Amino acid sequence: MKLPPTSSQTVGPFFHLGVAFLTREHLEARGITGEIVTIRGRVLDGDGKPLPDALLEIWQADAAGQYTAERSDWADGNSSPRFQGFGRAETDQDGVFSFTTVKPGSVAFPDGSMQAPHIVVTVFSRGLLKPLWTRLYFPDEPGNAADPILKLVPAERRATLIARRSGEGAGNLGENTLEWNVVMQGDGETVFFDY
Repeated sequence: MKLPPTSSQTVGPFFHLGVAFLTREHLEARGITGEIVTIRGRVLDGDGKPLPDALLEIWQADAAGQYTAERSDWADGNSSPRFQGFGRAETDQDGVFSFTTVKPGSVAFPDGSMQAPHIVVTVFSRGLLKPLWTRLYFPDEPGNAADPILKLVPAERRATLIARRSGEGAGNLGENTLEWNVVMQGDGETVFFDY
């Protein structure tokens, strides 16, 4: 008798009650410097169907291009407000997620070249043995052409990493709202990286 293999342990589906207290969709704080933007999108499977139980985490620099650990004002306690640069959002039943944050500044790459403003995104979802890592870049950003990571991505796939202004897709969400979808596989699959 031959039995079918059982599935491996995967990431998710999430017990939302257990992670709800960790959700942090608003990274902006009163008095923070920089352009406030909202990023909305959906997490979709290979058939274009929404994933209602995905979880996204973001990590980013502040408007000056500094990560929390690099800021001297963080350690001395005199910074007001403190920008942590970390957020977490769950998708809803339609696969929709949203973050409101500060547009990050450019940060240095290890070789000294400058990276375009970007947000690092980690995606957790059912069916994954490990989370996936990707990046979100901003539209019409002059630094995108020279970004050392974007240059590694084939030109025809770079659009999967660049958000669209709200008027360029379905719906008009507001002047400082960007749309960016995560497609897990298939046509239009988002570029994922090994970290």
